[in-house]
Amino acid sequence: MSPATAQGRAWLSEQDCDLGTFRALVTRTTDLADYPYASSVESGVLVYDSERLLAGARRDVQAELVRALTDGPGIVVFKGAFPDPAVVDRTTAVFDALIAEQRAFGAGAGDHFAEPGANDRVWNAFEKAALYDPEAFADYYAGDILALVSEAWLGPGYQVTSQINVVNPGGAAQTAHRDYHLGFLTDEAAAAFPAHVHRLSPVLTLQGAVAHCDMPVASGPTLYLPYSQQYEPGYLAWRLPEFQAYFEAHHVQLPLAKGDAAFFNPALFHAAGTNRSADIRRMANLLQVSSAFGRAMETVDREAVANAVFPVLLKRKAEGAGEEWLERVIAASAEGYSFPTNLDNNPPVDGLAPPSQADVVRRAVREEWTPRALRDELRAGAERRES
Repeated sequence: MSPATAQGRAWLSEQDCDLGTFRALVTRTTDLADYPYASSVESGVLVYDSERLLAGARRDVQAELVRALTDGPGIVVFKGAFPDPAVVDRTTAVFDALIAEQRAFGAGAGDHFAEPGANDRVWNAFEKAALYDPEAFADYYAGDILALVSEAWLGPGYQVTSQINVVNPGGAAQTAHRDYHLGFLTDEAAAAFPAHVHRLSPVLTLQGAVAHCDMPVASGPTLYLPYSQQYEPGYLAWRLPEFQAYFEAHHVQLPLAKGDAAFFNPALFHAAGTNRSADIRRMANLLQVSSAFGRAMETVDREAVANAVFPVLLKRKAEGAGEEWLERVIAASAEGYSFPTNLDNNPPVDGLAPPSQADVVRRAVREEWTPRALRDELRAGAERRES
């Protein structure tokens, strides 16, 4: 079926999945001249120097990133996304401590697309890291690359979640897949959604991975198939043997240095690679950033996160941290969307929506509330939202 015909269908099925059409779509080249802010193209993937990128006009940069994730290869790599190695190392130490605690309690974490036990996986590492070490958390999530690309793809009010994935030496690759939302459904369940929802799903989330160690190809950094995000029936195609075989034969794989980050359209065919190294514990912080209009995959107690981080915000404000630094931490930490809520108990006052949790934290920082005052107001706000 031609792409034009597929676009006109109200529903999609496995019968619409044609490998020839898919092959024609993904066998494209990426021209560096089309992306003036990019530094290079490696295996069809756009690579950006983070320092240079942040010096550009923000809206122009974001427009290019949207184009790269939509009509381009669907993946961008930011070299030096987290330029201070001490910030990365402090957060790595937190992640290692969380993994050690998990092991000590005998808890194991399964994996969506790999055998249980092959990796060290920490679910909801975002909340756990904030409660374990709010200082390290704030310094880490104050980085501007995450905000830059999240705002470009999702707009304001985005929600950050993260999972730690450590693939140990000998850890096998994942199977090729697409990601949340529709990528986590069975074929039957995904086919029940109309075609326009298949087109909508990728713009509800943004996937990212931050390298917490150097990742040569031997350690198994993520495998990607550029341009595969453009294949409309892809949520029904990725499990099919012929598409899995094509991915195995034609994927690309880029080495990353500690502090680099890759962000990609969640509809891109991708998979974690096999760790063939002898001694590299490949640690990545897997970021899933969700639109304010969608819901994240994980439940995060953002009230607890905001309360944990608030003293750090006050401290850094007193030390001279700028509004942009504070805003990036607040945006990553607190719920930025006002709904759902109980409009009887929590009606809009100054606009069309009541204050969001993030609005309350912003006010608390601006007015320098005590931690107790913020805790009481966040709890009262949560109770007002209950039915």
